[in-house]
Amino acid sequence: MRFRHRAAAALATLALPLAGLTGLAGPARAAATTATAATATATATATATYAKTQDWGTGFEGKWTIKNTGTTAISSWTVEWDFPSGTSVTSAWDADVTSSGTHWTAKNKSYNGSLAPGASVSFGFNGSGSGAPAHCTLNGGSCDGDVTVPGDNPPSAPGTPTASSVTDTSVKLTWSAATDDQGVKNYDVLRDGTKVATVTTTSYTDTGLTAGTDYSYTVQARDTADQTGPASGAVKVRTTGGGSTDPNPSPGGKVKLGYFTEWGIYGRNYNVKNLVTSGSAAKITHINYAFGNVTGGKCAIGDSYADYDKAFTADQSVSGVADTWDQPLRGNFNQLRELKAKYPNLKVLWSFGGWTWSGGFADAARNPAAFAQSCYDLVEDPRWADVFDGIDIDWEYPNACGLSCDTSGAAAFRNVMAALRAKFGSSALVTAAVTADGSSGGKIEAADYAGAAQYVDWYNVMSYDFFGAWDAQGPTAPHSPLTSYSGIPKAGFTTADAMAKFKAIGVPARKLLIGIGFYGRGWTGVTQDAPGGTATGPAAGTYEQGIEDYKVLKNSCPVTGTVAGTAYAHCGGNWWSYDTPSTIAGKMAWAKNQGLGGAFFWEFSGDTADGELVGAINSNL
Repeated sequence: MRFRHRAAAALATLALPLAGLTGLAGPARAAATTATAATATATATATATYAKTQDWGTGFEGKWTIKNTGTTAISSWTVEWDFPSGTSVTSAWDADVTSSGTHWTAKNKSYNGSLAPGASVSFGFNGSGSGAPAHCTLNGGSCDGDVTVPGDNPPSAPGTPTASSVTDTSVKLTWSAATDDQGVKNYDVLRDGTKVATVTTTSYTDTGLTAGTDYSYTVQARDTADQTGPASGAVKVRTTGGGSTDPNPSPGGKVKLGYFTEWGIYGRNYNVKNLVTSGSAAKITHINYAFGNVTGGKCAIGDSYADYDKAFTADQSVSGVADTWDQPLRGNFNQLRELKAKYPNLKVLWSFGGWTWSGGFADAARNPAAFAQSCYDLVEDPRWADVFDGIDIDWEYPNACGLSCDTSGAAAFRNVMAALRAKFGSSALVTAAVTADGSSGGKIEAADYAGAAQYVDWYNVMSYDFFGAWDAQGPTAPHSPLTSYSGIPKAGFTTADAMAKFKAIGVPARKLLIGIGFYGRGWTGVTQDAPGGTATGPAAGTYEQGIEDYKVLKNSCPVTGTVAGTAYAHCGGNWWSYDTPSTIAGKMAWAKNQGLGGAFFWEFSGDTADGELVGAINSNL
């Protein structure tokens, strides 16, 4: 069990529906729009350009930009277009939008109707459905500025680029042409979401790259009215050179992985940028982004606002640049993209499931191929395909009980992992968080972890949360014992027992990562200093009873002793157990001696502001 999943259920309520948040932003957006007053004239010409700026599956966000391309001022504007049946505007800002059947009309507000020559203004809206506008007119003429042509559609998406002639510093990209009713003028080439070139042909060679570095490319077409169409699919490219391409880019190939929670940006106020300011990003090799949902037999978005819509201010952003309301990707995903640009060897996996959402794996196990396809489609979505290097499955627990009990059978986990590997291919990372129950007849024996091991890069063995204040009266015991000790409440509930059982069934040691919790578990009403004392209930915690971050405990209840390779603390009537830099050093030495593949931890925000626990993992592994 992991407290993080219980916390996720409560904190997820903080995320408002995406459409609601976007609609509320209208007045603020209006304040940011500049319109220059000028004298009206009937001879002015203008263009109207449409772009879909967001797409969350059940709806989307659209934007029209009106530009005065003439030499005289415009005093007002009206944009009209047709949507196919089933597509409609649900809310709008910076324009008054009305409809008659499938025909839509947008008129300027009182503050943004005047446009001087060369000036432009935008208005936006939330929509439902998936259609694109057609038969656009602006002030009765064509949206491309030609008054004799009744409308103009934006271009289609070009074909997904193909990479060739990859060197240490360059790559050649080619793609199939887009189509447009008035003709395609040129193409924008985007590297990691940023435009690097505009070309008139369907190929481009990008130069000046860094050796041994991952890049992602998409292409957008622009028509003769400067309307930009949707982006193509993304192609991932790794330049040659730059050392090993091992997925574990650290000395000795050891994995140093931390979980970043999507909900940490709320009450905890822990952003991706904190990985930079704490120094942690430079000391890890991988990040698991938690969590995506598992529902209806498919992978699904966990929190759309946190994932790809929240606008971060300049001081919150990895790049130091504030998000804008109309940029194609915001939220944690864009921040992770910026983090990877700063640390090119860092790998990011999207973790699905967790304590709260593991119930969805029962449906997934009924059709593993369909589940794998849904996960691939989501992880490789062109909007953020360059952000993720693979997928992590956190099923708690296959053919056993967690928040709910699963009865999918011993083979279900193996079948799901096999389908994911088949779909994602050999170049992507496919991993799983797994139980550390090494007891006789325990959870390790409930599923075919040995059979599934051939399909995964590694297992994150959750070697923590063995004991806690869910046993309200005790006995007190460390929640992450490395080894057994006299008086341990349950045999087999140790890291050493779990690793030994996995190796005994045939899982290679190099595919096992030791787990570290950046938090403690505690009881209150305790009089005994040593483990094994009685209690009256869970100790108070900042976010949940019986749980507290290391950064708090190190000062509020300092260590008074150690047992089984981990620390405990008795202060007043409270008794806590947690890992420290010293006990982490011991666990890392043990992991190296066992030949394990590395270490992972839950989760970044429990560490100190200067990342001392991450530093202990890095320096000792």
